[in-house]
Amino acid sequence: MSAWSDLLPCARLVPELPKLLPRGRWSPARLLEKNARERPRQAALLYLDERYSWGEVEARANQYAHCLSSRGVGRGDVVALLMDNRPDFLFIELGLSKLGAVTALLNTNLSGRSLAHAVAAARPRAVVVGAEHEARLAGLELGDGLADRVLVQSETGDGADFNRQVAAAARTPVRTSAPRASDPTSYIYTSGTTGLPKAAVVTNQRYLGASALFGRVMHQLVPGDVLYVTLPLYHSSAQWMGWGACMLAGATMALRRKFSAQAFWPDVERHGATHLLYIGELCRYLLETPPSPAERHHRLRVAVGNGLRADVWTRFQARFRIPVIREFYGATEGNALLVNLAGRPGMVGRLLPGQRLLRCDPVTGAPARGADGLCQPIERGTGLLVAKISRFARFDGYVDAKASTKKVVRDVLRAGDAYFDSGDLLTLHEDRWVSFADRVGDTYRWKGENVSTSEVAETLGGAPGVLESNVYGVEVPRAEGRVGMASLRVADDFDLGAFAAFVRERLPAYQRPYFLRLQRELDVTGTFKHQKVDCRSQGYDPGRSNDPLYCLHENHYERIDHDLHERIQRGEIGPR
Repeated sequence: MSAWSDLLPCARLVPELPKLLPRGRWSPARLLEKNARERPRQAALLYLDERYSWGEVEARANQYAHCLSSRGVGRGDVVALLMDNRPDFLFIELGLSKLGAVTALLNTNLSGRSLAHAVAAARPRAVVVGAEHEARLAGLELGDGLADRVLVQSETGDGADFNRQVAAAARTPVRTSAPRASDPTSYIYTSGTTGLPKAAVVTNQRYLGASALFGRVMHQLVPGDVLYVTLPLYHSSAQWMGWGACMLAGATMALRRKFSAQAFWPDVERHGATHLLYIGELCRYLLETPPSPAERHHRLRVAVGNGLRADVWTRFQARFRIPVIREFYGATEGNALLVNLAGRPGMVGRLLPGQRLLRCDPVTGAPARGADGLCQPIERGTGLLVAKISRFARFDGYVDAKASTKKVVRDVLRAGDAYFDSGDLLTLHEDRWVSFADRVGDTYRWKGENVSTSEVAETLGGAPGVLESNVYGVEVPRAEGRVGMASLRVADDFDLGAFAAFVRERLPAYQRPYFLRLQRELDVTGTFKHQKVDCRSQGYDPGRSNDPLYCLHENHYERIDHDLHERIQRGEIGPR
C-alpha cells in the first residue's frame, strides 16, 4: 500500500474545495455567518455552564467588530490579543475577521522582554488584554503610543470600560468587502532557533484548509458532535483542529480555560463530548491519575493530536476505551503536513511526494551536501524533514522576512528548487512510515511548547552570580519531549536560593531549567559555541559527571546524589 492509499478519507474534502481555492472568498468570519444562517439555535460553544448558539456567537462577534471599527480598526490592521481560553477570545477574533483585520495571538506564558518583542513584532494598532493578564503588560515599553490603545476585557465585566462599550454596540452584521484567500487572518507565534518568538502568517486559505482537513478528515465531525478542547487558543492546534474544525463542520466545541487532569473526565461526561483534542503530554497526565468511573462513562469516539509516543498510545487507548486515535505532524508556518489515519502507534504518518528526509548536522540541523552541491536524502534512519515549496504547498512565512528566508533550503534535489526546512528530525521506517525523533538546533519541546535554549540562556545570564549559561533539553522517564537543563559557570557569591527565585519570577514553567550543572568552565567549540551533545548525553546522572548537579524540587534546587537520581528514574519525583 502507498501513502496515498492512507489518504482516501481526504475525498471528504471535495465538497469543501470552493472554500480552499486560491481565488476563494472565504474567511473564519464567513464560516461563522454560514453557521449562524443555517443552524442559528444549535450549540456552537460550551464553556463552564454557559451555552452559546451559532446565532449568539455571530451577534457577539458583530458587537466586537462594531466597537473595534469605531476605534479605527479596519482591513489589514493588526490587533494583538492576550487572553485565556474563554468565549470572548473567539468573539474578538471573529469580530476582527469580519473587519478584514488580523489577530496577533499572544502566548499567555510570555512576559517581560519576550512579550514586549511579540507585541512589537506584530506592529498592532491596538492590544486587547484579558483582565487576568493586564499585569503582564504593566511596565513594558510598547512604543509608538500603543500603551494608550490597550483595551482591557474583563470576564466578569467589573469596572471595564471596554466591556461596557462592547455591550452597547450593535449586534447587526458589519458590512465589509469580500475576503481574499491570500489575506492574513491571524499571526501565531512559534519559537525557533533565533531565540525570541516569531509571528507566523496565517492566511484565510491556510486557516480554511487546515480547518477542513481536521474537521472533515481527521475528526470527521458532523453537526451534533462535541469536541472537547483544553489546549490554548493562541496555538494553531486549538485554532484549526479545534474551533476551525467545528466551524467548518457545524459541530460544537466544549472549551475549558486550562487543562485539568482531575476535571477532564467529569467535563467530558458533562458536555457529552464525542471527540478529543490532545498533545502527548496531556495523555500522559491522564494516565497518571487514579482510575475513576467517569473515565469509562463517556461518548468519545475519536482523539486527534500529536506527540503521542507508542507506549503511551497503547496504554491510553486501552485504559480509556477510545476507539480511534489519529496522530498528525505539522508546523504552524510549514507545508510539511503528515497524518496517521491508520492508527499505527508511534507514527506520524507516511512521507508524501515532495517530502524528504535529509542527512544533516545533528547539532545545527544544516543539511549535508555532496560533491555536486545538492542535499543527500536518506532511505532509512533519522534525518531532517523538508517539504517542497510550490503553488499547492505554500510557505507563507513570518512577518519578519529575514526569518522566512532562513526556513527555505535551496538546491535540495536539483539546482534551483526550494524546500521548507521543518527544523525537526524524523525517523524513516519501512514503507515510508515516519516517527518524530527530535528538534534540531537550539530548540526542544516540553509541555507542548517549543523552548528556545538561546532565549532561556539569555534570561539566565541576568541572574545574580551567573557568568555564563548553556541550556539544553534532556530526556526523563515517563515524560514526553525534553525538560530543560542548564550548565552554569558562576561567581563565588552565587546563591541557589536566589537563583530559584529568579527563574520562578522570570521564566514560565515550561522554560525553567529543572536540572542544573555547575561547571568551572563551559565546553565550547573553536568558534566559541557551547557544546551540547556531551552535556545532553551525560544529563543529570551523578555517575557520569563530577560536577555538582541539582534538580528543582518544591521550588528550590536540591543536590542530586545516587539515591535522588534513582528516585527520579523511578518517577517518584520529577518534572510535571
